[in-house]
Amino acid sequence: MEAFLPYVLPLILIPLSLYLVSFLRKTGPTESKNLPPGSNGWPVLGENMEFALSGPQQFVKERMQKHSPEVFRTSLLGEKMAVFCGAQGNKFLFTNENKLLTSWWPQSMKKALLFPEFIESNLKEVSALKRSFHHDILKPEALKQYIPAMDSLARQHLDRDWLPNTVVKVFPLSKKYTFELACKLFLSLVDQEDIKKLSDPFTLVTNGMFSVPIDFPGTAYNGAIKGGKMVREELMRIITERRKEIVMNNETEGRDLLSKMLLVRDEDGNFMSEMEISNNIIGLLVASFETTSSAVTAVMNYLAGLPHIYRDVFKEQMEIAKSKGPNELLTWEDIEKMKYSWNVARESLRLTPPAQGAFRETTTEFTYAGFTVPKGWKTFWTVHSTHKNPKYFPEPEKFDPTRFEGTGPAPYTFVPFGGGPRMCPGKEYARLEVLVFMHNVVTRFKLEKAIPNEKIVFHASPTPAYGLPVHLHPHEK
Repeated sequence: MEAFLPYVLPLILIPLSLYLVSFLRKTGPTESKNLPPGSNGWPVLGENMEFALSGPQQFVKERMQKHSPEVFRTSLLGEKMAVFCGAQGNKFLFTNENKLLTSWWPQSMKKALLFPEFIESNLKEVSALKRSFHHDILKPEALKQYIPAMDSLARQHLDRDWLPNTVVKVFPLSKKYTFELACKLFLSLVDQEDIKKLSDPFTLVTNGMFSVPIDFPGTAYNGAIKGGKMVREELMRIITERRKEIVMNNETEGRDLLSKMLLVRDEDGNFMSEMEISNNIIGLLVASFETTSSAVTAVMNYLAGLPHIYRDVFKEQMEIAKSKGPNELLTWEDIEKMKYSWNVARESLRLTPPAQGAFRETTTEFTYAGFTVPKGWKTFWTVHSTHKNPKYFPEPEKFDPTRFEGTGPAPYTFVPFGGGPRMCPGKEYARLEVLVFMHNVVTRFKLEKAIPNEKIVFHASPTPAYGLPVHLHPHEK
């Protein structure tokens, strides 16, 4: 219960007099329209408390059953919201990006992550350059060069943080590894103290950026605001120093993402500002700190809990290891051989998806499934309407990597990375990072869960309640 206090606290502290403003709830033309079925919840609070206490999976499941399996209405984060469900709902949102919908972030997320000057900016203005850069540096051709660095850091991480112990907590160590890797590849940061200056405040940011936006001391949101400010200040210091280095050394080619951003010019010949660069890099680091580490943890959870799955992954990875020299690092060709391992990873992401979905804002009124969704409403697609739906995945709670053999799941049913124009550009980066880590762990250790039925709680991502402690059983050499 303690884990929920920072999220529930704002709901308790809001003065009781707030009920007096309930008459200010927006009414008007939309009341007479055939809106999606659902509930706006409590005045001001909406259904935030129900979402926090039941978790996103149960919240969505109950409302699909009660209101509609296609689309339902709710109120979250202070916004009227239509939640689209099922493969058809996913397809509709993914294929109507930039037609009926545009990108949207909750105000709490923008205030935690962005400089104040950018909070009211159109999200496209903030993210346009970011996305083009992300696609350039995160496409398979560019990522091939990162595999040896990923492998080398994974080895160092296991030597330092796993090997000396008989029991480790996977979740915090996964966060440490994925964030260190992002800092190295994107910023060329390797010093542990320098990385800690970013990772410590990032913990505050990710713990509170989706919480109720009440800025009282002690709340998760208040911590996210403070953490975001510290992250931006540290990044501005790093960016300013790097710009000086580039000018001093007359550099023309970027050695990492930061240098590339500092060297690029827009169509008018202008360089990006330090603030713009900071906003873009923060987006990458959040993904590495929260969602990628959650993906790694999910995979380790199933490998530790399902010996028959571990056995087959171990067999595949050992065949690759035996084909390498003692200190030879992994290559793209090795990654391409990890077919069963990737199916295991994908089944882990189906059952425990790191990201719960994504928001959009409607740019025009439209009709879906017979219901009217007004202009200005927010929409949300969620993995929880398909990933465990028996209509798409028979025996949905069963861990079965064979689901991904052949043509795999039906379109728009397996969506851990989203879809359409806004599909996560880091999909391939996450695939490589997960597979490299799997290779290094299973070729060195057999895992055994210390808490067999450890519960998963939801913060920004699904989190093992006790950090996923596992017993390590090193293989004999």
